Amino acid sequence: MGILKAGVTLGTQAWSLHHKLEHWQTMVFTVLSLSQLGHVLAVRSDRTFLYKQGIFSNLPLLLSVMATFVLQLCVIYLPFMNTLFKTQPLSLMELVICIGISVIVFHAVEFEKWIKKMQTKK
Repeated sequence: MGILKAGVTLGTQAWSLHHKLEHWQTMVFTVLSLSQLGHVLAVRSDRTFLYKQGIFSNLPLLLSVMATFVLQLCVIYLPFMNTLFKTQPLSLMELVICIGISVIVFHAVEFEKWIKKMQTKK
């Protein structure tokens, strides 16, 4: 999965630079951070889908992921955090793009579980 996360992150950088977005570094950082959050949710089991396990079955993990997401938003949108982390506020569309790109990692892990499940049925 590390290669996929790297590919998604570098793909975000290439896409952002191609579209001449000023906030490309913040977008890359956000995609990397959010991809990690999706990955940690997905790898709780190597065979059982997250939705089958139940999203609330590990409340401390869910709360940690939610707190980290809020902290990521703080790094993006609070001026003193912008200075500290050298980030820039993203537009709503840029943030939605980052979230959309980040969920690729989550779905890739879930797809891998599905493949494993199909292979064991044979």
